[in-house]
Amino acid sequence: MIYRRTQSLCPICLRRIEACYENVTPKKEIPLSSENPHETVFLTKTCPEHGFFSVPIWRRSQESPVPLFTAWSRPKLPSYPEKPATTHSQGCPYDCGLCPEHAQHTCTGLVEVTMRCNLNCPICYADAGSPIQADPSLDQIAAQFTALRTQSGRCSVQISGGEPTVREDLPQIIALAAEHDFGLVQLNTNGLRLAEEPGYAEILAKAGLESVYLQFDGTCEETFLHLRGRPCLERKLKAIEACKQAGLGIVLVATLIKGINDHELGDLLRLALSLGPNVRGLHLQPCAFFGRYPYSLDTAPRLTLPEVLESLACQAPELVDARDFHPPACEHELCSFSCVYQRSESGLTPLKASTCSCKEKAADSVPSACEGADLAKRVTQLNWKASQDTSTPGACDSFSNFLAKTNARSRFTISCMAFQDALSLDLARVRGCCIHVVTGDGRLVPFCLRNLSSLHGHPLYPRIRTS
Repeated sequence: MIYRRTQSLCPICLRRIEACYENVTPKKEIPLSSENPHETVFLTKTCPEHGFFSVPIWRRSQESPVPLFTAWSRPKLPSYPEKPATTHSQGCPYDCGLCPEHAQHTCTGLVEVTMRCNLNCPICYADAGSPIQADPSLDQIAAQFTALRTQSGRCSVQISGGEPTVREDLPQIIALAAEHDFGLVQLNTNGLRLAEEPGYAEILAKAGLESVYLQFDGTCEETFLHLRGRPCLERKLKAIEACKQAGLGIVLVATLIKGINDHELGDLLRLALSLGPNVRGLHLQPCAFFGRYPYSLDTAPRLTLPEVLESLACQAPELVDARDFHPPACEHELCSFSCVYQRSESGLTPLKASTCSCKEKAADSVPSACEGADLAKRVTQLNWKASQDTSTPGACDSFSNFLAKTNARSRFTISCMAFQDALSLDLARVRGCCIHVVTGDGRLVPFCLRNLSSLHGHPLYPRIRTS
């Protein structure tokens, strides 16, 4: 059965080809049986030169409370860029900038301030540590912040890399971001310097940092050895303590690989909650295979969204229920799930999101992608800071108003983002992307496309060599 049709890329030559979602069982997949009671939807495609490809996208047990593929839906009307930075020439995904066909606005803009890193992780989306780029200057970074603010308004900005803390001028970079009045100034970091340098977190907080997006893959050192190549757990916990002392919000971010750390989800959630109210959320990322990874693209161990959701609910049934979670208001429905919780001594209580905006809408009306982006930005910006901000501009829909009036320190977010690689890429998902990397010339490129490479390692959007 074919559920829907779309377009994708050949994972070898990166040409645009037709694709579809269907419930076929390729030879490499284990057939359905009583020993393998799963329902699986595959993205399939055929390149006229390189042949047939298939990858599982939606895999759930037959008795799962997670909805069927056909029932997991959150329709949106497209919202195109008001001032596209590139023209339509070769078509998606070759004209990013954003081009006039992109159907969603920016929720989070990533500014990569270095490709250097103080780790050499076996898993790295950016292939950090490769000596391909000199660090951009402060003037160049300021221009990127200006381009992002001009094109995307008061979105969230994430200072990323590489590892940003290897730059000695990171406080000045954060101050530049703060001057642009973004809705949230966040640092994407492995946390090593935060753990090792007393007072460093306070310096960053005084410069204008509000949130730390902390790489945190599990609850045992074996996990960090697999994913990061060295023991890290003790340093990660020290980094959290330093951020708490500095008054920063913290989101724990786990890259998940099937058979490596997907059995730790319940313990990871319990640990996150035990670390106190400054830990504002847990964000899960089933591994996408681009950048640097120790597998073959076509045989890599994959986790789908429903598998992550099922595992989390099964491992922490006293805290969460699979039915708590919903498709995204912002990006494409196959990209993520999330829930905002109220926490108390008795556990977690889900707070039900609303897609209502300032204007009353008919019950059967479809919101615009722009409305979804605005809601997602407000919810993130209200929840990922350690301190409460009740003055968030535009917080006029019912759910944002409710959050603004409740104590931020009692809320906790759980979310999951399924990035795309050359096998799983769906151009409909790309056009709905709201997480954009700001290039050196000020263009905005969806995160998955910015990092995507072919089966043989050829990037779709090469980083320009500056050294």
